[in-house]
Amino acid sequence: MIIDMPDTTTNDVNKRLVRLRDEGGAVALGRVLTLVVLADEGDVEESVEAANDASREHPCRVIVVAPASGSDEGRVDAQIRVGGDAGASEVVVLRASGALLERADTLVMPLLLPDAPIVAWWPREAPAVPSQDPVGAMATRRIIDSTVAKDPSGMLKNLAGAYAPGDTDLAWARVTLWRALIAAAVDQPPFEPVLGVTVEGQKRHTSLDLLAAWLGARLNCPAEVVRTESDDAITRVTLQRRSGPIVLDRPDGRTVTITQPGKPARRIALPIRALNEALIEELRRLDPDEIFEETLIRGLGTLTTRTAA
Repeated sequence: MIIDMPDTTTNDVNKRLVRLRDEGGAVALGRVLTLVVLADEGDVEESVEAANDASREHPCRVIVVAPASGSDEGRVDAQIRVGGDAGASEVVVLRASGALLERADTLVMPLLLPDAPIVAWWPREAPAVPSQDPVGAMATRRIIDSTVAKDPSGMLKNLAGAYAPGDTDLAWARVTLWRALIAAAVDQPPFEPVLGVTVEGQKRHTSLDLLAAWLGARLNCPAEVVRTESDDAITRVTLQRRSGPIVLDRPDGRTVTITQPGKPARRIALPIRALNEALIEELRRLDPDEIFEETLIRGLGTLTTRTAA
């Protein structure tokens, strides 16, 4: 069910949500968090779809704040989505203009679930210092997505310089399965130190940088990123050891082949993670991620990069 409320206030929206709950059309009990999405108009529907999928694992109230088109006056047009149009969540879309948009925290405050953590998510462009953003300052976790920013590497470096506990990047969630496969491959005899790491893949995809930075920091070895014209995110990871390299090769974006000296090649399904899968991964923890912090602050600055000929 979709309810439109043009030129309204968030207090009126909250009252309507309460009425819907009393009438049995929506139930707020069991919601584990409030997800505040600070989106551009073009990202609203994709963000809501991803949040709806995530809500089936993490029941939540989703509040989307987006700029209203064609209006400079301070007003709010709201839309409430419940039932089949909201997954396992309640979705409130607020299209605001003028000064109201500049202080999104005052917009969302009446709609926050009591005693529930707040997660802020910027689907595309994020503020320079997420933790100092009006909504980001209220949030337990702050999620950006550097892979779709206008300047992916610039956004990632900016986050490293402005990091605060609770910051994270969906590019980090996209390498979780890679990290598990690499850890399992390294934890096999012969137990030798890794002398160097190379991560290859799509030139704008910041998951390359985070995976290489994590490997360099954890294995205490040089790490290099090789940017290519591929469309398939991470395509190859090579770990050099004295007995020969461990190579994880994923040229098609679907299946990774693991080869290492003295062992038969192994093929494992590893499709590129979709937006909803990355968001679900990030919402599994609401405490600060110390490994991400180490990767961002210690590992990122030690990388070397080059572009494949």
